[in-house]
Amino acid sequence: MSAGGEHLKDEGSRRQVVAAGAIAGLVSRFCIAPLDVIKIRLQLQTHRYSQRHDGIKPAISSTRGTVPTFIAILREEGVIGFWKGNVPAELLYITYGALQFTTYRLMTQALHYLPLARRLPSPVESFISGASAGAAATTLTYPLDLLRTRFAAQGPVKVYHSLLGSVRDIVRTEGAKGFFQGLGAGVGQIVPYMGLFFSTYELLRPPLADLQLPFGSGDAAAGIFASVFAKTGVFPMDLIRKRLQVQGPTRERFAGGMVPLYGEGVWSTGREIVKKEGWRGMYRGLGVGLMKAAPASAVTMWTYERALRAMNEWESMVEK
Repeated sequence: MSAGGEHLKDEGSRRQVVAAGAIAGLVSRFCIAPLDVIKIRLQLQTHRYSQRHDGIKPAISSTRGTVPTFIAILREEGVIGFWKGNVPAELLYITYGALQFTTYRLMTQALHYLPLARRLPSPVESFISGASAGAAATTLTYPLDLLRTRFAAQGPVKVYHSLLGSVRDIVRTEGAKGFFQGLGAGVGQIVPYMGLFFSTYELLRPPLADLQLPFGSGDAAAGIFASVFAKTGVFPMDLIRKRLQVQGPTRERFAGGMVPLYGEGVWSTGREIVKKEGWRGMYRGLGVGLMKAAPASAVTMWTYERALRAMNEWESMVEK
């Protein structure tokens, strides 16, 4: 069961929503970190697997598929390699989760106060609120997302040795705009994704909650279905975002030097990928992306609902 209320906008105070969103982001990131690293490595692979674009042998193994990539990371970088970029990623997920749920709640409440004659259907309301929440959270946390990607893309030879060092290096070599490489693709991907996710989640959550699944997992099941549906539709934009995030002076030091140089712009990058790799290239890493997105969304929504319920129960006990 959920924390109270048929829809997310009806649950908890603003302070509780911020705290629950941050907790959900923290727990979700820790659980899916290895899959996230594998997905990023796959998204940065191109059609040229055997050599770098300058003809030099790659610094890390160039592999096809999820399992070979997993084995290569384990062999060359050890278990710790699956948690590369975890510090900026944890900061990202905590901040993103808090901003996402807070903005979603504020938007749904604002839309609910429209005059009755102008009131939107519930699925449309959820889509607009989810899209707004995704756009706001993505824009405000984008530098952390870029740092997460760059750390995860590092092989045994490190490009950055610390979080602070990476910030200094990007500022020195790329300027402030370096932290926002690929932001257009990021927002272009997250707006439809979060809109589809929240509208699907709000639609499935009530009937699944009535099924009385074990451990209150109706919220998790709704999160899984919503995530798989939304992620599949917007995956090409996610791939373009990852390719753009590692552009810049250090591009050839990521992913074994296999990431091509792309011109500025989302559409030009997309055309270049399709031209050289075909449409399949736009879905590189989709399988592991869904393997990551489904449990991540399930854990996020389940933890969010449980955290809200725990805070409500705690405050009720204190008041008594």
